Amino acid sequence: MAKGRQPNRLIHEKSPYLLQHAFNPVDWYPWGDAAFARARELNLPIFLSIGYSTCHWCHVMAHESFDDPEIAALLNANFICIKVDREERPDIDQIYMAAAQALTGGGGWPLSVFLTPKLKPFYAGTYFPPEPRYGQPGFRTVLTSLHELWASQQDKVLNSAEQITAHLRESLTAAATSAAELDEALLAKAVAQFAASFDQQYGGFGQAPKFPRPVTYTFLLRQYLRTGEQRALDMVTTTLDRMAAGGMYDHLGGGFHRYATDQQWLVPHFEKMLYDQAQLAVSYLEAFQLTNQARYAEIARQTLDYVLRDLTSPEGGFFSAEDADSPKPDKPAEHGEGAFYLWSKKEIDTLLGPKMGPIFDFHYNILADGNINHDPQDEFGNSNILHTDHSLEETAKHFKLSVPEAAKLLAAARHTLFQARTSRPRSHLDDKVVTAWNGLMISGLAKGAMVLDEPRYLAAAQKAAGFILVTLRDEKTNTLLRRYRDGAAGLEAQLDDYAFLSQGLLDLYEASSDIRWLQAAEALTAKQLELFWDEANNGFFDTTAISSNRILRMKSQYEGAEPGGNAVAAMNLLRLSEMTGQSGWAERARRTIASVGALIQTQPVIMPRMLAALALQLTPPQQIVIAGNPAEAATQALRREVYSRFLPNAILLFADNSPNQATMAARLPFLKNMQPINGQAAAYVCQNHTCNLPVTTPRELAARLDRK
Repeated sequence: MAKGRQPNRLIHEKSPYLLQHAFNPVDWYPWGDAAFARARELNLPIFLSIGYSTCHWCHVMAHESFDDPEIAALLNANFICIKVDREERPDIDQIYMAAAQALTGGGGWPLSVFLTPKLKPFYAGTYFPPEPRYGQPGFRTVLTSLHELWASQQDKVLNSAEQITAHLRESLTAAATSAAELDEALLAKAVAQFAASFDQQYGGFGQAPKFPRPVTYTFLLRQYLRTGEQRALDMVTTTLDRMAAGGMYDHLGGGFHRYATDQQWLVPHFEKMLYDQAQLAVSYLEAFQLTNQARYAEIARQTLDYVLRDLTSPEGGFFSAEDADSPKPDKPAEHGEGAFYLWSKKEIDTLLGPKMGPIFDFHYNILADGNINHDPQDEFGNSNILHTDHSLEETAKHFKLSVPEAAKLLAAARHTLFQARTSRPRSHLDDKVVTAWNGLMISGLAKGAMVLDEPRYLAAAQKAAGFILVTLRDEKTNTLLRRYRDGAAGLEAQLDDYAFLSQGLLDLYEASSDIRWLQAAEALTAKQLELFWDEANNGFFDTTAISSNRILRMKSQYEGAEPGGNAVAAMNLLRLSEMTGQSGWAERARRTIASVGALIQTQPVIMPRMLAALALQLTPPQQIVIAGNPAEAATQALRREVYSRFLPNAILLFADNSPNQATMAARLPFLKNMQPINGQAAAYVCQNHTCNLPVTTPRELAARLDRK
C-alpha cells in the first residue's frame, strides 16, 4: 500500500492505527498543537477522524476514501485533518462521541467529526462511503457541502458549535443524590429493567447487533447472590451459554470476538479485544463458582490460554487486539473479514477424514453451501463459521457413541483444525500495551489462578504487574503513563488506567498474599484521588485538569464494553478501606456512587458496574483471614476453599507471621494476634472486624462460609 508514496506526519507516531494511515495521500496531523495552530492560522475547519487499528469499517473508509487521491485533495485543500487512536486517547474520543450522539442520535467507529479551529464540533457522523449508499450521504458530497457552508455561513457554523458545546457541558452536571435514596429498591428496579430487554431465546439484551457487556453480568450475578432472584442468574447463564456456543467464540483457539451482527450470536465481527477476554473470563469464572458447571470453567480456561499464547509480549505486558480482517488463505494479496477463522466444508472434510469429518460437521453445522445466513455485505460466500449446532449428547446419540467418545473425537478434530489454521496468514496484531486493559487482564488472570488453581495464570499476572509498574509508572511521582509500544512508554494516564490497574493489583494480592501488590494499589489510589477527584461535585473526572486542547473535562455516564472508571474506583475504595483501615476512603466511595445517583435512579441499566459498587456498599463487610505459612499445603488448602466460592462481598487477608503481618496490623489491629492454631494453619471469618473462632480444616471453613 505504501509503495512509491511519501509518508505523512503520522509516520513518526507509535500508534499502530496512526501508522496504518501514514502513507495516505491525506495530509494528516496527529492530535496536538501543530494542527490546532495551523487551523487557526488558515481559518480552516478541522476534520477529526477517530478509530482504532482493528476496526473493520475504519479499514473500509481508509481504502475507499483516505487512499483516494481526489477525496484526499478535497480534504487537504479545505480542512486540517487530524487522526486519533481512540485507544490511546479515550478522552478525545469520549468528547466527540458525545457530540456525535447529540447531533445524530448514534455513534461508532470510524468517528468522523468536523470542528471549528477552537475544537468545537458542528457536524458528525461515523463511516461515510465515498458515494451515497447504505442510506448514508457520500463523503465527497459531505466535504463539498461543509466547505461551502464554512465559506458562506461561518458565523452560523460557529454559533451552532458553541450551542453544541454548551449542551455537552450541561449534560455533565447530573444532580447528586443522597445515599439514603440509593437502596435495595434501586437494585431490584435494575433487574426488572434488564429483564424487560432480555432475549429469552438467544440470551443477551435487545436485538442485533449483540454485544457482550460483562458489567451487566457482574451486577446480575451479585444480585442473585444477594437476593436469590433466579431470573438474575438465568439471564447471565443463558447469555454465556449462547455466546460460547455461537460464532462469537473461537472454538479452535479460544477467546471471544468483539460482537455478533445477528440475534443468535452466530456471525461475529471478528476482531478480538484484550478488554473483552479479560472481563469475559471473569464472567465465566464467576458463573462457574455459582453453578459448579464445568463448561464455564473450560471456557474461562481457553480464553485465558488464548491471551497467554497470542496476546502476551515477551516483557509480560498484554497486547491490545487482533484485527477482524486478514489475508485470504487462497488469495494472500486480498484481505477479507474473518478470513483467518472461516472454513469450507471441503477443507474440513479433507483435514479430518471420513471418521471425524461427519461428526464435526454435524456438531458445528458445517454445510457445503456455507452456514452463514446473515451476510448483509455478501462477503462470506460458501464459508462456514464454527458454532455448536448440536449438544455433545445429541452428537453422541446421532453417531451411536458414548458421550466421552464423542468428546474425545471432537477435541481431536478441533486440535487438527487449529494446527492447520496456524499455517494461515494471521490478522494484524495491535501490539501496544495499554495500562487500563492490562489492569483488567491482571484481574482476569489472578481470578483464574484462584478459581482454577492454575499457577501459570498467577505467574503471568505477576509478570504483567511488575512490567507495568516498572515501565509505565514514575516511581518518584507515582504517576502512570497509558501506553507502551516499540520500546517507548508515553501519553498521560487517565482515570481508568489508575482504577483498573489498582483493581488488578488488589486481585493479585488476594491470589498471591504478596503485600507489595496491595501497597502499590493503595499508593496508586491515593494518587488517583489527588489527580482526578471532583471537589465540587464528588466522584472522579476521567482526565486530569483541563488542558488547552480539551474543550471539556468529562465524566463517563455510560458503561458499555468496559466498566466505568468511577464504578471501579468506588469498589476499589470500599475494598481498600477494609484492607488498609482507611475509613475515609469508604466515604469517598459513597460520595462517588451518590454523584451519579440521579442518573442511575432514572435508568439504572446504564451503569451496571456502579450498581455492583452500590450493592457492595450496602452489604456489611466480611473479612476472611488465612493464618499460616503460604508455602505449606494446609494453608493452601484453606485458601482453595475460599477461592472456590463466589464471595464478592468479602476481602481476603493473610497472617503469615512475617513483618508484613505487623505492617498490616498497625492499621488493622484485629490482625495482630491471628496465628495458626497449635501449629496448624487457621482461617478466621469476620464480620465488621468481629471474628468467629478460627477453624483449621477446609471442611470446617466451608461450613463457616456457607452459613447464612
